[in-house]
Amino acid sequence: MKKDQSLVIKPLLDENYPVISHGEGIYLYDKDGKAYIDAASGAVTASIGHGNAEIIEAMNEQAKKVSFVYRSQFTSDAVEELARELNEWAGGDEDYYTFFVNSGSEATETAMKIAIQHFQERGLPQKNKIISRWTSYHGITIGALSMSGHKKRRERFHSLLADYPVVAPPACYRCPFGETYPACHLKCAEDLVTAIEKNGAEHIAAFIAEPIIGAAGAAIVPPPGYYERIMEICRENNILFIADEVMTGIARCGTPLGINHWNVLPDIIALGKGLSAGYTPMAAALCTETVLEPIKNGSNFIMSGHTYSANPQSAATALAVLRYVRKHGLIERSKENGTYLKTKLKSLFNHFACIGDVRGAGMMVGIEFVQHRSSKKPFDSQLGFTQKLVKAAQDNELLIYPAGTARSKGDGDAVIIAPPLITTKDEIDEIVHRLKQSIEQVLLEMPS
Repeated sequence: MKKDQSLVIKPLLDENYPVISHGEGIYLYDKDGKAYIDAASGAVTASIGHGNAEIIEAMNEQAKKVSFVYRSQFTSDAVEELARELNEWAGGDEDYYTFFVNSGSEATETAMKIAIQHFQERGLPQKNKIISRWTSYHGITIGALSMSGHKKRRERFHSLLADYPVVAPPACYRCPFGETYPACHLKCAEDLVTAIEKNGAEHIAAFIAEPIIGAAGAAIVPPPGYYERIMEICRENNILFIADEVMTGIARCGTPLGINHWNVLPDIIALGKGLSAGYTPMAAALCTETVLEPIKNGSNFIMSGHTYSANPQSAATALAVLRYVRKHGLIERSKENGTYLKTKLKSLFNHFACIGDVRGAGMMVGIEFVQHRSSKKPFDSQLGFTQKLVKAAQDNELLIYPAGTARSKGDGDAVIIAPPLITTKDEIDEIVHRLKQSIEQVLLEMPS
């Protein structure tokens, strides 16, 4: 082995990644002296920025007490307080109970298991299928990937995956039905009815959806009334609704949860990413008392769990993050500055005909790129527009997040701009300035 050889398996095995020395606020600093604006919050995760002293202090205080207990033997004050705090975040008249895990993939997979077990304990074991949408991403583990419609992430493991994604996405920019809202009468929601009729409601346990489509669609926001209709369909067919809030939850979209943009209370909620804001691995699956009741009255045991589930060190960290968000008014700030961010990004329409759409909510905004705005025709995938833009931005010390689009072929180019919720308007101006520079550079490489 060479002296400086890395033994870490990285996303690209032969890539030399910069080494980060430290982070502060919205900036990450590498060992070569570059200061990157983290306009993606990592993977839409570091929602309160880096090096936050209040969170570090809470982590240290918990470490002085206890960092690990096994959930089958003990609970802890941190875990109990965090569950109560999450119940407040979820809202509604009915209490939500929390199953703590370590990652978003585990959270959605646990949500799936809870939904299936709910019906098993009600004497309906045949209700064991999950329905999801094309243009979706719910995680990389086999169960979570089975629920995902992210074509590129599914293709290597297709033979191992269940055929769960069957419903069209609520993508108004690229409506799968060629319609325009509101004259469409929410055909994207009615597509769930078609899926239920084809599969049989007696076989379906739950429908899972990201309130605002993230990595697979670059912040696609469904039209008004969409989730209200989805919930009606689920209720009519005795199907649970799972909201995958791993990316959209915890103030990211200008509301406590992304689903709060609609008048809907999900049966099960998956959380991650912003739950701990990158300070520790932590995620959760929340379910209502109604969902939990047959399990409690039956086996009294949810068949899931991991060694680090309900870890007190991570729980104390996540609790500190939630309280920091509330204390500093970051829900309202996400809404206000998110509107400013989207407005500034839309101003780039005046400079680039290749920007087809700017969409999103709060501090999660997507940009879809096309050959020309009027045609919506995508760039040839072999040109690698998104990859080139992400690299150009990083060269300009700006971090952005690559994303997919709603095209059925799985192609198209898009990115997500999702800086920490603490980002100021002046910092947003600098983000947009560096992004503009980066787009200009990439366009010079594109064939005319």
